[in-house]
Amino acid sequence: MATVSFAAATRRYTATGRPAVDALDLDIADGEFLVLVGPSGCGKSTSLRMLAGLEEVDSGSVLIGDRDVTDSPPKDRDIAMVFQNYALYPHMTVAENMGFALKLAGVGKAEIGTRVREAAGILDLTDHLERRPKALSGGQRQRVAMGRAIVRSPQVFLMDEPLSNLDAKLRVQTRTQIAALQKRLGTTTVYVTHDQVEAMTMGDRVAVLKDGVLQQCAPPGDLYDRPVNVFVAGFIGSPAMNLVTGDAVEGGVRVGDAVLPVPRTQLDRAAAGNGQVTVGFRPESLVLGDEGLPVVVTLVEQLGSDAYVHGRLAGSDDSPLHVDDVVLRTASREAPAVGSTVRVLTRPDAVHVFDPTTGTRVD
Repeated sequence: MATVSFAAATRRYTATGRPAVDALDLDIADGEFLVLVGPSGCGKSTSLRMLAGLEEVDSGSVLIGDRDVTDSPPKDRDIAMVFQNYALYPHMTVAENMGFALKLAGVGKAEIGTRVREAAGILDLTDHLERRPKALSGGQRQRVAMGRAIVRSPQVFLMDEPLSNLDAKLRVQTRTQIAALQKRLGTTTVYVTHDQVEAMTMGDRVAVLKDGVLQQCAPPGDLYDRPVNVFVAGFIGSPAMNLVTGDAVEGGVRVGDAVLPVPRTQLDRAAAGNGQVTVGFRPESLVLGDEGLPVVVTLVEQLGSDAYVHGRLAGSDDSPLHVDDVVLRTASREAPAVGSTVRVLTRPDAVHVFDPTTGTRVD
């Protein structure tokens, strides 16, 4: 096991274009499960490939433990990588696939057999060791790919969207297995995904990237409760945080004909530019009431005990305003009808305040 560090690591694909990864500074603790998350093209897979040695580092450095591996070939980095596609050899059995890297490294047959059986026991693959990949389900194939990484006993596991080829139910099941397995092995793990729910449920910390730049790295709860900017606030959470921009007035922020309560000190700091303030509030912090924001209901998603009510903000005359949609979580039996206009209230302590110019959080 080992720590991992990116020190101003930068990767450019063209001399004049925007860097794919821009001066990434990130320290990963020994035994930590860190998830890199962000939209397509944000640089998360490139960052992982820089750590693996599959992409050059144009400036800065990458360290595994105390060793600078910036210019080391992948085979000398003591890492094991699990890819999006399983990359299993179809003509080999499960046992042969899992032990193939050890065979290439010159490990003896007895040692290979011992390691493969141990990994198979951990991954519940003992009964499948003599099968070939075509006889396995997608989840079982992914576990074989995991086993191939485990038998090598590397310092660092690297996983590049390993669950993206699985169906929704199997993704949920497998991600809990991977998280539990990592805790059991205690191996430093860097995991890439575009699915923020996956990131929040698996990682000890989650690093959010946008356009090659690290936005925030924190435990999942901190990302959810204290996003550093509008991008993180809107990206983390399912459904995402509601974000609206209104005018700073006495007592808060006016949106439509309602005023969201915001402390004066936050208002003064956030509205220093043009008198407007961006506020955010989570779907679960909203409640239906007789006062508050007017919302025209456009869609109701029934989820069993709960429902997500989607709507657009309306002005005092019920005419649509050109602002973001609002999502409210409520009990299914209390969900209003599509087309109706309702009022929603939010708790004062649940309102997040952002500078509308910079997008940064104001506390």
